[in-house]
Amino acid sequence: MSRGAETKQQTARRFVGRTVLVGTFFVFAAGSLVARAVHLQVFNKEFLNEQADTRHLRTERITAHRGAIMDRNGEALAISTPVDSIWANPQELAVAVDQVPQLANALDMDSQLLMRRITRSMNKEFLYLKRHLSPEQAHRVLALKLPGVNVIREYRRYYPAGEVAGHVLGFTSVDDDGQEGLELEFNHWLGGESGSKRVLKDRLGRSVENVESIRPPSPGKDLRTSIDLRLQYLAYRSLKSAIREFKANSGSIVILDVQTGEVLAMANQPSYNPNDRSQYSAERYRNRAITDIFEPGSSIKPLIISAALESGEYRANSLIDTSPGYVVVGAKRIEDRRNLGRVSLTTVLARSSNVGVTKVAMSLEPDQLWQTMTRFGLGSLTTSGFPGESAGLLTHFNHWRPISQATLAYGYGLSVTPLQLAHAYAAIGNGGIMRPVSLVALNEPPPGERVLSEDTALAVRRMMEEVVRPGGTGTKASVTGYRIAGKTGTAWKFTAGGYSQDRYLSIFAGLAPASDPRLAAVVIIDEPKGELYYGSDVAAPVFSDVMAESLRLLAVPPDAMPERAEGDGIMQAMSQ
Repeated sequence: MSRGAETKQQTARRFVGRTVLVGTFFVFAAGSLVARAVHLQVFNKEFLNEQADTRHLRTERITAHRGAIMDRNGEALAISTPVDSIWANPQELAVAVDQVPQLANALDMDSQLLMRRITRSMNKEFLYLKRHLSPEQAHRVLALKLPGVNVIREYRRYYPAGEVAGHVLGFTSVDDDGQEGLELEFNHWLGGESGSKRVLKDRLGRSVENVESIRPPSPGKDLRTSIDLRLQYLAYRSLKSAIREFKANSGSIVILDVQTGEVLAMANQPSYNPNDRSQYSAERYRNRAITDIFEPGSSIKPLIISAALESGEYRANSLIDTSPGYVVVGAKRIEDRRNLGRVSLTTVLARSSNVGVTKVAMSLEPDQLWQTMTRFGLGSLTTSGFPGESAGLLTHFNHWRPISQATLAYGYGLSVTPLQLAHAYAAIGNGGIMRPVSLVALNEPPPGERVLSEDTALAVRRMMEEVVRPGGTGTKASVTGYRIAGKTGTAWKFTAGGYSQDRYLSIFAGLAPASDPRLAAVVIIDEPKGELYYGSDVAAPVFSDVMAESLRLLAVPPDAMPERAEGDGIMQAMSQ
């Protein structure tokens, strides 16, 4: 054979060998793949599932729905509405960093600020970008289809009454937790328990399917408050009008149901709108009617008179000599605006005689006077449970000096809150029985504690009626068709160095209707400006305005029908 033929045979053998080698390699590779597949699918199935879950399954929180707050008639005061919040996985979003300016524009945020937040959180898997968006804004963000950007459903608190009931309700945090007012006090009741679920994510990190429910959310419970929104609005409107008219610094009004102890209305000025978080400052949102204390001035006198009647040494017609129009206790001279002479205890209250009430108080044993004040709740917290409530200040009688007992008689040397003072007046209106204060609607009156005898309470109430009748200091608190019992108060404000001679608190506290009291109310106006600053001129008209409408709305029958004119009587006689 030739050398060329031998070369062709060798080439053929080499080709066959290479073919066998390549075939063997492919067979081995295929076998390896099959073996690996069998190993993964059969022997290591759980590992694969875990890896798939890690890459595509996530556990998400299901936000619980917070309970609603309602007034006593079922009107909504606070409700939670669903909103969308945008969050991102910074590690996944990093691959689309060039689109962050578009994301910032959709979120109405500064792009540089958003970029810094994302880059500073690269070690996290969850970062809120913006919370509580409108559905339209959330849709614009999701339409960008950015990797790692997701939406979560949350709830935002909404207050339909706005600033009308803001101080009572308080507000919640962005996480829907109570921060102030009833939202804080009843957070355990209103706040539900969040649930969780497992969801399937796509390659962009978006939820595409709910896999299973791990724990269902437990919604919060609704709260029915004692507030009557109709009366609350009246109180808010009248108080705000008075603050503007007299250019006062602030003011408060409290209305209690005498028979149950429920708070029907509580308003303050300045106010705030709990729907606007930019207004969340302590100066605006604190509930002054419960947290702020003041010296009550002459509005404390009905309580002093109550102590005098309880002692058994005085009656309504007992005579007090106020001549010569002043009395000296220690180094202090206590004066009336004019010498009233020898007058009855009723006149002392009706004309607000500092001299007369001082003489009465000084004649009583200190421990008896102190015990009467403490039974009225002065110096201790009410049962409202409101966060930040003040107990006021009532020094123990062991620490009193004669001047302490004298100034206590006309409302100095002690401090109360508007709620405390209204609570004390409600006890007088309820026949001497004090009911616990409640901000929650009650189905029936709770058990009360007797702080005065029924005879004393009735006598003081009748004496307080003379305050509002012609000749008394509180005529501007009168309400057509109703008998009103009340007391004016005007107190100097304490400042550095002593009491100011040109800064006042104007006060009126009263009961309506006097024959069978249903409502107790206290009005406080802080530092009215101008020529009018007495409680009789500033606070009493607010009381009258609010009571007139409140009694009508509550369908309380009039107890002081106007007398028929003489002509009506003649015509009636002629018809007979």
